[in-house]
Amino acid sequence: MTKADKYLVDDIHNILENGYEDVNPRPRYEDGTPAYTISVNHVMRKYDLSKGEFPICTLRRQAWKTGIREIFTIYQHPTNVLSEMRDLGVTWWDPWDIGDGTIGQRYGATVKRYDLIHNLIEDIKKDPYGRRKVVSLWQETDLHETKGLAPCAFLTMWNVRGDFLDMSMIQRSGDMLTASGAGGINEIQYAALLMMIAKVTGYEPGVFTHFVANEQIYDRHMDNAQEMLRRAEAMADDAQKPQLILHKEKGCRFEDFTIDDFEMIDYNPMKPQLKFELGI
Repeated sequence: MTKADKYLVDDIHNILENGYEDVNPRPRYEDGTPAYTISVNHVMRKYDLSKGEFPICTLRRQAWKTGIREIFTIYQHPTNVLSEMRDLGVTWWDPWDIGDGTIGQRYGATVKRYDLIHNLIEDIKKDPYGRRKVVSLWQETDLHETKGLAPCAFLTMWNVRGDFLDMSMIQRSGDMLTASGAGGINEIQYAALLMMIAKVTGYEPGVFTHFVANEQIYDRHMDNAQEMLRRAEAMADDAQKPQLILHKEKGCRFEDFTIDDFEMIDYNPMKPQLKFELGI
C-alpha cells in the first residue's frame, strides 16, 4: 500500500469509531434526500514528495488527470464559467451552476480578480524566505457578491527550504471517500500544483501537508468504506509506489503546463471502480 492508502485506512477507522453525526445537513442527494454524514474534526496528513511519497490512493482508481485539469481552471486559466471548465475537461462542477452558467464568484474567479497565482510566483522569486506566501480563496467580498458553494480547499501557504519548496493546504470541509481523503483528488491536484510552482520558481517539490478542519463519510458511502477496508487488508503486503512525473524544465512559465506534461508511473489501482452518490 502507498502512504496515502495507510492514512486512508486509519482515517476511515477513526471516523467509524470516533465520528459524530451531523444535524440538518445542507447537502442533498439527487433524489432530494438529506445527505447525512459522520465526521471528525482536524485531520492532518503529510507527504515528502522529494522522498517519493506522492499522495495517491490505490484502493480505487483516481481520476488524476481530471483533478489536475481542475487545478488549471482554478489557477492557470482561472474561470468560474462552466462551459470553459468543460472545455478544459472538467464536468463535475455542473451541479453547482447558480443559474447563470457559472459557479458564482468563487475559485478561479477569485484567483483571477486578485491575480493570486502570479503574485505568489513573483513573491517566491523575489523574497524566497519571506513568511507571507499565503494564497486565500476565502475572500469575504466574493462570498457575499454571489451565490455559490463556499470554497472547500481554500488556503495554501508556501515556504522555501534550501533547494525545496514546501506547501501546506487548508481545507474547511471534505468528503473523504470522493475527494478530500488521503490520496484523493484534492491531495493529488494540490501536490501537482506544488510541483508546477516549484518548477516555475526553480526549486524541487518538498513537503506537502494537508489539513482538513472537518472530514466526513456520507451515509450512502458506508458500504464503500467497508469495501475499501477489505481491499486494504487484501493488499497489505503490496509495496506499490506510484509517482507523478512532470516533464518540464525548471524556469518554465506557469501558463505553459499542459496535462500532457504529466505522467503517472507504477500506478495499479484495485478494480472494479467504486461509484459514489454525491451530496450536492
